[in-house]
Formats: sequence, structure tokens, C-alpha cells
Amino acid sequence: MNLTIKYFGMLAEVTQCQEEVFAFSQERISDLLKALYMKYPELEEKEFQVAQNNQIVTTDNRIDHSEIALLPPFAGG
Repeated sequence: MNLTIKYFGMLAEVTQCQEEVFAFSQERISDLLKALYMKYPELEEKEFQVAQNNQIVTTDNRIDHSEIALLPPFAGG
């Protein structure tokens, strides 16, 4: 399957793109992250959350052929 992955903030700087189509055949978010860490080793050192269909998910969640976004910590105030 092809997933659309969006990167924001410092994560876009690490990957040098804001969005990409990523060919992926596994089921879980954790598997996707492992594949992304292989492609972008520096990404593993960054803190971020994963959203699927605009909702924050855990690494145990199944991928449902949707848009995935990697979100850096947000500063509030």
C-alpha cells in the first residue's frame, strides 16, 4: 500500500520534505516507524506524536490506509 506521510516542523527539516508517498506493507504504526527510522536515522532521536486521520494514535494502532502525520511537540502559551 502507499501511505501519504506528512512531516511538520523539525521533522520536515530532518526528512527534507513536508509530504511523501511511502510504499509500505506492514500493519502497525510501530512497523511504519521502524521503516521510517531506517530511511531517516536522525528521526529516531526526535520526539513526536503520530496522527492518523487527524487523531493521535499509539504505536500499537493498525494502519488503515489513511494519511499519517508526524507531529513535533507543540509549544503553547
